[in-house]
Amino acid sequence: MKQVNELLLFRKSIQAFAKKYIEADYLKWEEEGNIPREIWNKLGEEGFLCVDIPENYGGLGAPYVFSSLIVEELNRLGYTSIAVNLSVHSNIIAHYILSSGTDEQKNKYLPKMAAGEMVGAIAMTEPNTGSDLQGIKTNASLMKDESGYILNGSKTFVSNGQHCDFVIVVARTDLEVAASRGTTLFIVDIPTGGLERGKNLDKIGLLSCDTSEMFLEDVHASKQTILGEVNQGFITLMKELPRERLTIAIGALGALEGALELTIAYVKERKAFGQSISNFQNTRFKIAEMMTVARVNRAFVQECLDLLDKGELDTETASMAKLSCTEAQGKITDQCLQLFGGYGYMREYPIGRAFVDARVQRIYGGTSEIMKEIIGRGIFKE
Repeated sequence: MKQVNELLLFRKSIQAFAKKYIEADYLKWEEEGNIPREIWNKLGEEGFLCVDIPENYGGLGAPYVFSSLIVEELNRLGYTSIAVNLSVHSNIIAHYILSSGTDEQKNKYLPKMAAGEMVGAIAMTEPNTGSDLQGIKTNASLMKDESGYILNGSKTFVSNGQHCDFVIVVARTDLEVAASRGTTLFIVDIPTGGLERGKNLDKIGLLSCDTSEMFLEDVHASKQTILGEVNQGFITLMKELPRERLTIAIGALGALEGALELTIAYVKERKAFGQSISNFQNTRFKIAEMMTVARVNRAFVQECLDLLDKGELDTETASMAKLSCTEAQGKITDQCLQLFGGYGYMREYPIGRAFVDARVQRIYGGTSEIMKEIIGRGIFKE
């Protein structure tokens, strides 16, 4: 009961932050294609970054559910772009460093990440690989004096790419074996010679979530920049996958519930043929179906949260949550937009933004097709 009350108060503090620092300018940021760098500092000052990182590294030492609640609530309120930026920084990058970093790396990056003084990114996807990390071409060659590596390659879809102060680069360090056994992660500070940010990519949704290309030409990375162990990069990535995919699922759940709240309020007020459209059987049936799907997914997410808390959430189950919640988000935002009619197609209406923002959820973090493959392999493994 104590945690329930604490979560309620924490949710209210997130809402108050959004009201004060986001609401008035969010549409302008969407038009401009980025959020101000100062928002990161404000998030850090208010304690909304890296909240489940231990206190000795600058976090609050809170349970994961508090960290995921920030992502959920920002999605529910319609500030999806910021939710994605924050999720990559706090729920992915910070935990790579916490779980696999050296003491020096943890002390260097985590306190500043929690304060909003440093923004993290990860350069994983490449122009011709998509979800197939086995096909990455970016390589890291050992220097002649063996003091470090020289990185060459190109990356795309780098979230936080414009604002980041450092980036975790996924590179091949052994080309003679499969990528799963010859990949290493490097923490590259920005600016660094040879690393160039590309343009802020023009997406159809998540418009103020900066997403960039990155190019690496003879980038020098000392051995002290290696995150985890040489050639064990895939293991470092895989360790955090259940948390990452559950976070995406929770964000999707918050977004679809937010879309439903908007729609229920709208159909009560909107009139057609002399009556509220909430009086039509089709409207009531559609809302009933969507609310049922939302409740079912909420129950499954809670099961996953309980499993994660006990250290028992496996990749297959987290993939189920990601698959189910993001697919539901896409269907529900589409059906909600339909109930808004022509107004739903206007970007000034939050439901229109929710619709386009939802589309990428079935792609990043592993496509729905990849989720099905992972789940299927788990079912039929010998």
